[in-house]
Amino acid sequence: MASLRSSAITVKSIPSFATSSSPFLPSSLAFPSPKHSPLAASRRSPLFRVHSSTAIAEPGGIKIDSVPTKPIEGQKTGTSGLRKKVKVFMEENYLANWIQALFNSLPPEDYVGGVLVLGGDGRYFNREAAQIIIKIAAGNGVGKILVGKVGILSTPAVSAVIRKRKANGGFIMSASHNPGGPEYDWGIKFNYSSGQPAPESITDKIYGNTLSITEIKKADIPDTDLSQLGVSKFGNFTVEVIDPVSDYLELLENVFDFQMIRDLLSRPNFRFVFDAMHAVTGAYAKPIFIDKLGASLDSISNGVPLEDFGHGHPDPNLTYANDLVNIMYGTNAPDFGAASDGDGDRNMILGKGFFVTPSDSVAIIAANAQKTIPYFQGGPKGLARSMPTSGALDRVAEKLNLTFFEVPTGWKFFGNLMDAGKLSICGEESFGTGSDHIREKDGIWAVLAWLSILAFRNKDKKPGEELVSVSDVVKEHWAIYGRNFFSRYDYEECESEGANKMMAYLRELVSTSKAGEKYGDYVLQLADDFTYIDPVDGSVVSKQGIRFVFTDGSRIIYRLSGTGSAGATVRIYIEQFESDVSKHDLDAQIALKPLIDLALSVSKLKEFTGREKPTVIT
Repeated sequence: MASLRSSAITVKSIPSFATSSSPFLPSSLAFPSPKHSPLAASRRSPLFRVHSSTAIAEPGGIKIDSVPTKPIEGQKTGTSGLRKKVKVFMEENYLANWIQALFNSLPPEDYVGGVLVLGGDGRYFNREAAQIIIKIAAGNGVGKILVGKVGILSTPAVSAVIRKRKANGGFIMSASHNPGGPEYDWGIKFNYSSGQPAPESITDKIYGNTLSITEIKKADIPDTDLSQLGVSKFGNFTVEVIDPVSDYLELLENVFDFQMIRDLLSRPNFRFVFDAMHAVTGAYAKPIFIDKLGASLDSISNGVPLEDFGHGHPDPNLTYANDLVNIMYGTNAPDFGAASDGDGDRNMILGKGFFVTPSDSVAIIAANAQKTIPYFQGGPKGLARSMPTSGALDRVAEKLNLTFFEVPTGWKFFGNLMDAGKLSICGEESFGTGSDHIREKDGIWAVLAWLSILAFRNKDKKPGEELVSVSDVVKEHWAIYGRNFFSRYDYEECESEGANKMMAYLRELVSTSKAGEKYGDYVLQLADDFTYIDPVDGSVVSKQGIRFVFTDGSRIIYRLSGTGSAGATVRIYIEQFESDVSKHDLDAQIALKPLIDLALSVSKLKEFTGREKPTVIT
C-alpha cells in the first residue's frame, strides 16, 4: 500500500444510491431504460445474419431452422469461458457457433426437455445475446429457459438458481471484471447441474466442435420480452422471466445470521460502504444491504448498474476501485468498505485505512467461520486455495486439523471437491472467495462473511465502547498464525509472442534447476511447472504456473492469465512468510522488495515483454 499512499488522496463523499425510473425493472434493480441508454444509439441487432436456412419438421409445435455456418477461428475458452471484444461476438454467427457447439458437445440427456438458466452482468450486448441463446436452446430441444429479468443474474446467483430449481445447467453472459461497452469485452460460459463451471473435458469438446460446425439449429420464434416477470410458451418450449434476486437472497438468509449483522449496521458508531462499481451487484445491494440488513441508503456507492460500468473497469482491486480506496483512506473514513466486480463473484475488503489481501481474507473467514456463520456451525469440511494464493489458509487448515487442497487457478477445480463433500471454504488471490453454498465464488457472500465476523466480535460492546475493527481482526490473526506477505504484479495486454517466449524460457530454467542452488540470498527448495491430479476423478492438469519455492518458504510464481480478451496478461506472484510479530506492520512492497527484484531479474520480463512497470499491483 506504500505506493498508493505516497501522495495525498482526494476524499470523495459517498454517492447516494440512485433509483432508476426504468419501466423495465422494479426499484430494487436500478438500471437505466434501454431507450435512454447512452449506448443505445450505437446498438445494432445482429442475431443471425442468415443467407439461407432449411426448416426442420419438429413435433414440439415450433419451427426449427437449420442455419448453415462454417467454423470461426479463436473460439477456445480460457479459465472462465470465452472472452473477446464485443465487436468479435457481433460478427456473423460468432456467438451462435459457440452456443451450438456447446449443445453438440453435451449428452442429449443433459438438455433435451430439460431446464437451463440464463443471465449475466448487464453489460453491452447481453440483451441481443440472450435472444440468440434462447432461440438456439429451443432449436436444440431444451424444454425451458429461466432467464433473469432484462437478462440480469450475477454469476453466484446463476449458480444458486441452478441448484435451487434443479436445472440442468446455465449460461452466464459476462466477461467478469473486464471493461464493458461497444469497444470493450464480452464473454460467455456454461455452468453444469450443480452450478459449477463446465470442466475442461466439456470445454475442450466445445472447442473441437467449433472447428467442424456446419449448422446452427434455431427456433423460429419471436424475441422474448425480458422486461416483465412471467412465462411465455412457444409450443413445447417455455421461457420464464424470473426475479434475479429472490432465490439468491433466500439462500444467503439461510447461510448467515442476518439479525446479528443488522444489529451491527444499526450501531451509530459503525459505518459501512459497498461499492458496486456500476456493475451487477448494484441490483442486489439495495434488497440485501438496505432492505434486509438496514444499512443506510448512502452506504451504496456506484449502485446503478450500467452497460459500460460507467466507463470504469469493474475489477475490485486497489487500482480500479479507486473511488472506494479514496473513501477508506480518507478523512473520517467508514469502518468497513467492500467492492464487487462486473458479474458479482469477486470482492475487495477494506477497513479504515487498511487493505485486506484476498489471501488473508479467505484465511480469516475460515478461521472464524464456525463461530460466526450459522451455515458452518458444525465446522468446515475442508479448505482449499488456488496454487498462486498465499499459504495463509494452509496454516489455518493445519491448526484446525482440516483437510487442505491446493488446486490450479479456476473455480471449476473447487467444484469437484465440494460435490464430493471434501471442501467447504476456498479462495483465490485474484479477489475470489466462496464456499459450498454454491459452486462459484461469491462477492456478496464474502462481504457478509466479514460483516458476520465484525458483528460477532462486537455484539457485546456497549454503546460508546470502541469497536473491534477490521485491522484489529487481521492483526490478531497474524499474531496467531504469522503473516504471509503477498503481492501480485499484473502486466496486462502484453504482446503474446514475447510473453510466451518468457514462459518458455522459464520452463527451460525450471528443467535444469536443482535444489540447493542460490538465487541471490535465497536457496532453492524446488522449481516446477505446477501439475494437479484431481483427488476425486483422477484427471490431470499440467502447466498451471511456474513455481520457484525457496527453503525459507518464500515463493515466486509466474502465470499467463486466461481471463483477458486481447494479448496476454503476465502475472507474477511473490510471497514471504514472517512469524515475527514486530515485523507484521511492514508495508508488503517493502518487505517483499528483495524477492520482487529477484522475480523480475530471473524472468527477464523487461527483455521479453518490453514492459517497465506493472499495470496493477495488488
